[in-house]
Amino acid sequence: MKIPKWRSLWRGASLQRDFEELRDVLKRYVKDETIGPLKGLGRFLAFGSLGSLLVGFGSFLMLLGILRYLQWQFPFLDGSESWIPYAVVCILGFAGLVVAVVRVFSSVGPRRRGSS
Repeated sequence: MKIPKWRSLWRGASLQRDFEELRDVLKRYVKDETIGPLKGLGRFLAFGSLGSLLVGFGSFLMLLGILRYLQWQFPFLDGSESWIPYAVVCILGFAGLVVAVVRVFSSVGPRRRGSS
């Protein structure tokens, strides 16, 4: 009896070799599709966090400078009116915070027109 040609192709194949090949393919897929993007995400989060801290520190220093400028420029605000420069700086800080939050939440996702 003659063996069909397609069966001769399977003669050298083993189930163990197929599983090893499948494992290698899955390992490469996991590396390319998960580990690479996670490294990029980690870098993005690190630089974003550092930038946020530096912007926050700069905003604090700017508000402190405005406070000291108001106290220096208007010396008549001593005594019972000394709270006025602090109130102005608090209002400016709160306004900056509101602007930042509105900007963050207004650009959350892409805008779609005409989608139902």
